[in-house]
Amino acid sequence: MVDADAVRRVGLALPRTYEAFIARRWKLKVRQLVYVAFSRDETAMGFGYPRDARDSLIASDPETFFLPPTSDLRYQWVCAHLDRLDEVETRELVTDAWRMCVPQMLHDLPDQPDPVAAAWWAMDEQRWDDLRPLLHPHLHWKDRHGELRGRSRALDHLRGSPTPRPPADVEIRDGQVYRWTA
Repeated sequence: MVDADAVRRVGLALPRTYEAFIARRWKLKVRQLVYVAFSRDETAMGFGYPRDARDSLIASDPETFFLPPTSDLRYQWVCAHLDRLDEVETRELVTDAWRMCVPQMLHDLPDQPDPVAAAWWAMDEQRWDDLRPLLHPHLHWKDRHGELRGRSRALDHLRGSPTPRPPADVEIRDGQVYRWTA
């Protein structure tokens, strides 16, 4: 049995995720894409799920999973009662929903060892001093723009590359993310 806070712990640990309060409901987002939304009383959640597979998920456990409201059926979305999920299943559902919103290069990150995850986090947060000790001094970096050899050159390249950020109406205070809507 899990609750909304357990879902938040899973989601907010994933790169590029932030929490937003929109239409009196908390949602987990990557850029402008919502991948988890809680009911107002936080006893249920909706999450990204492939449209062609959602009927089989619901049929596998109709007491746990259900369709979203009719107005949301056009989205790749399914809903679940939180008290019927366990922690392992919650982690899988939230991580798979997150994968639907991020570039494919990040898909394997939740399954990587901690140093790899820490390096991606530092890069995503542009915390270059935290990233430096995680990189091999003789790093060989290769991307669509060319090849670089050495940790310093790779860090200089990363510093000059844009990193997608949450919208300007997001504020982070005391580890909590707030979004201001009109």
